[in-house]
Amino acid sequence: MVADHQKEEEYNRGVKIQMSRYTDALCKKCRREGAKLFLKGERCNTNKCAIERRNYAPGQHGKNKVKLSEYGLQLRAKQKTKTYYRVSESQFSKYYEKAFASKGVTSEVLFQYLETRLDNVTYRMGIGSSRAEARQLVGYGMLSVNGRKVDIPSYNVKVGDVIKVRDEKKENNAIKLTLEKTKSKTAPAWLELDKDKMEAKVLRLPAREEVDLDVQESLIVELYSKK
Repeated sequence: MVADHQKEEEYNRGVKIQMSRYTDALCKKCRREGAKLFLKGERCNTNKCAIERRNYAPGQHGKNKVKLSEYGLQLRAKQKTKTYYRVSESQFSKYYEKAFASKGVTSEVLFQYLETRLDNVTYRMGIGSSRAEARQLVGYGMLSVNGRKVDIPSYNVKVGDVIKVRDEKKENNAIKLTLEKTKSKTAPAWLELDKDKMEAKVLRLPAREEVDLDVQESLIVELYSKK
């Protein structure tokens, strides 16, 4: 209990810091990909979003149009997806290897692994205005899966799993603030969301067309097929 309380205090302090700090590096990532990747939560839906103000790549020659090679297009597709889900290079490679070894379509299975990460599911539930914030919530032990506390952001949920804010954490001020910011957000069809109970059930695995990321996944497959 003491450890949980300490984690909660650390999370509350972290939220206050995030709310007052502007880290331009994240906005540069969106500008590099030429699309909103929603790395800064609700800020991305306002006119303060970098894409709204400077819709061109960062750097001295950012406004110059550059024609990418075939490899460049493939690399950008991978980087865009990796940045969107906030996963490392090694994590992304492992997901691809698992998807490739599966019986399904590699690109579709890849996105299923990424979408069913607990930090992403938490974000999809509206419990976290960004994936980074959702990851913090998971890491600080605020959520449970099937009644068991899980504090591993990369944990993959399965069909039938119930994800919820732990009962003793529902009155947490940081969580209340986050839910207030995301109250108009709706969950994808593969999740059954109950906002009053702060919980969701995984009805099925997500389909690729349900993922709001504009990227040609075939380019990612082509990139890894060369290795």
